[in-house]
Amino acid sequence: MATIALVDDDENIITSVSIFLEGEGYNVRTYNDGASALAALTDDPPDLGIFDIKMPRMDGLELLRRLRQSSNLPVIFLTSKDDEFDEALGLNLGADDYIAKPFSQRLLGERVKAVLRRARLSSEPLTLTGGEPGDAKPLDRGKLLLDSNRHACSWVGEPVRLTVTEFLILQALATRPGYVKSRDNLMDAAYDDQVYVDDRTIDSHIKRIRKKFREVDQEFDSIETLYGVGYRYKED
Repeated sequence: MATIALVDDDENIITSVSIFLEGEGYNVRTYNDGASALAALTDDPPDLGIFDIKMPRMDGLELLRRLRQSSNLPVIFLTSKDDEFDEALGLNLGADDYIAKPFSQRLLGERVKAVLRRARLSSEPLTLTGGEPGDAKPLDRGKLLLDSNRHACSWVGEPVRLTVTEFLILQALATRPGYVKSRDNLMDAAYDDQVYVDDRTIDSHIKRIRKKFREVDQEFDSIETLYGVGYRYKED
């Protein structure tokens, strides 16, 4: 049974999310600010952290920054829809994903399962064989390999660490190379239909996906922008 640390100064969020996660079979530890959580998460790490960004005493970004000095704890951020800069900074610090408030419990549950599963399997090599019976076959696009069962990605054999949202966006593009996906199409692929995100959020995700691939291959150019229309994946 996985243990999840929930860090948020909103008592309503603490109560409702704790009840939901416990109902899903998780152990939940709660903290009202980053300062009180830091020592506990360092001394007795959970399997996953869910952090609000804006909190008193120590915000979620500073909490993650300090944890990353000694820990690879998977982290999902909770943000308001207006926190685009904070979202980008949080992902650059090493967060695994973020969810904009207000969010549905179903969306949170799906993201928690995906991040926990990816964390358990991230140390295993990505191949085209193996897996459990009934698992979907990894998507092979030459240099690109995507395993949706593990939310794992590689480029020219090198692992590329994507958040769950980034993975879903890339998967939507790579599933049909050459076909244009509008921003609305990509929102539908990556977000619950009860969650609103604007065009800038999709653009920010695309920028971060490109950046991560160019850290592996400086010549990466497989995601094309069609200005005013959307994006498409170009297969080599």
